[in-house]
Amino acid sequence: MVRQTLKTLIDKIRGFISGPYRQKLPYLITVIMALIIVVVGVNFFVELSESVKEELMGNFDEQVTDTVLSFRNPNLTDYFVFVTEVGDVKGYLTVLTIIAILSILVFKRWKYVVQITFVLFLATVSNMMLKRVFDRARPEIEHLVSVKTLSYPSGHAMSAMAFYGFIIYLVYKFKINIYLKFLLIILLTILILSIGTSRIYLGVHFPSDVAGGFIAGMIWVFFCILVFNLVEVFRRDPKT
Repeated sequence: MVRQTLKTLIDKIRGFISGPYRQKLPYLITVIMALIIVVVGVNFFVELSESVKEELMGNFDEQVTDTVLSFRNPNLTDYFVFVTEVGDVKGYLTVLTIIAILSILVFKRWKYVVQITFVLFLATVSNMMLKRVFDRARPEIEHLVSVKTLSYPSGHAMSAMAFYGFIIYLVYKFKINIYLKFLLIILLTILILSIGTSRIYLGVHFPSDVAGGFIAGMIWVFFCILVFNLVEVFRRDPKT
């Protein structure tokens, strides 16, 4: 779907271009358009970030946090500690190992492992940079897990959205049983939301931290989907 849309777009752009750059210039134009989409997303993220920085979302953070904390109980705590670990280094390494095995035995290629790892890498590195820029302290409430870094945006929420969000895209793209596909997408969506909620429940993030992380992670998902498909179209284009 995305690949066909990009191919159609490139062919249309090519129709308006003449001269020696007619074959490859459409790809550059498409990349620029993808970057514009990312810039728009980043602008939205910055708007939210400015609201956080100016404490305009204080009431939102307080109300949502109070609501989430009101549900604290031993069973729910065990669940959220578990999902927050699934959204950490060990969780990603475990999932990547499973995907690597499937790539070798089923898909016979490493492409998907490389793509997922790249998306996670972008989200992780950019999150570390953003935390230093906004320099927001953690909530001053009881922390049920230990944390050492700054608060905004949530690294768990950002990485979960980027990592598991891109896997959702791959699952949607694969030709598998429609009911299995639907079930996997639902489970992965619940996992992403649970990881984000866990950070509020465990007392280590403000709700706006999680919202900012989700938005930033989604930006990388959309950008990488566009770029990966564009690379594939370029590779298969007999005119280049």
